[in-house]
Amino acid sequence: MPTLKNIVVVGGGTGTHTILKGLKKFSDEYAISAIVTMADSGGSTGRLRDEFGQLPVGDVRMALVALAEDGDAHDELLRELFLYRFTRGEGLSGHNFGNLLLTALTDIVGSESEAIATAARLLRVAGRVIPVTQDNVHLKAVYTNGDCVVGEHTIDTPPPTRLNEHIAELSLEPRAQLSEAAKTVLREADVIVFGPGDLYTSILANCVVRGFTDAIAESPATIIYVANLMTRPGQTNGMTVADHVRELERYSRRTADYIMVNVTPLPAILVERYAAEGTYPVALTSDVVNGEIRRGDFLATESITTRAGDVVTRSLIRHDSDKVAQSIRALISDIPQ
Repeated sequence: MPTLKNIVVVGGGTGTHTILKGLKKFSDEYAISAIVTMADSGGSTGRLRDEFGQLPVGDVRMALVALAEDGDAHDELLRELFLYRFTRGEGLSGHNFGNLLLTALTDIVGSESEAIATAARLLRVAGRVIPVTQDNVHLKAVYTNGDCVVGEHTIDTPPPTRLNEHIAELSLEPRAQLSEAAKTVLREADVIVFGPGDLYTSILANCVVRGFTDAIAESPATIIYVANLMTRPGQTNGMTVADHVRELERYSRRTADYIMVNVTPLPAILVERYAAEGTYPVALTSDVVNGEIRRGDFLATESITTRAGDVVTRSLIRHDSDKVAQSIRALISDIPQ
């Protein structure tokens, strides 16, 4: 049997979920690992984090569900259960059942890592989900105007006065150490995929963990960056694909070998809705970037709806899991051995 290529997806949230969901279909070719940020502080995750003092579970849950077995109705029910969000009940409304289950499992088995492993067995996941750190940390952003903000949720939901500001420096408070499991899979990776997802709060939040840049510097992996479709007010407004790539290089200290960019026109009616909120398509300009641009149709065509009870704003324009995964697979086949 041929040796499986080690693919590591770095990020968090719906972007990482999208990539993993597609790559799962090629689990007979790849050993898939997801390294997810531990800085989430919003929604159900933030409430549980505050009340129980455990690591945030939301991004872990999304990655687990993406990699979960989907062979029959039983598997589908389990995935739906992990995604179920309560819409009523004092104290329960807005909470996600999967988050509650992971919190309970942590109490039962004694650690977040073992709780994740237990949930992975329940869902029969095709791969591994690994917290980037075991330390309890919060994101810290210093803006170009000098403002300093602590907390992922606060960064993600800026007040009107900060909508046009840019992040000058991202860090963690307190400083955190890369988990041993994350260090191992990064060093042994054949391919590392960054994105899509919020540039600072989902992707670069992993890069600022102490030891992360050292681990990928020691890795022979090919680096792939899946460029975002839309900007984010108060974070990446006005930034082009080239700007995103430069920030990834700055924080990861690695140059992306390939940058995957969607060139399919976005639905005009959705673009108008985003524009009303100060969010615009990420432009592919003629600016020179390190790495090879891979243009393609990576756009999801199905409509995206927000689940009942969800208190966090979700994107409506997203990448297509299968299109991106198939393109990554084709790209990997082109990489010289």
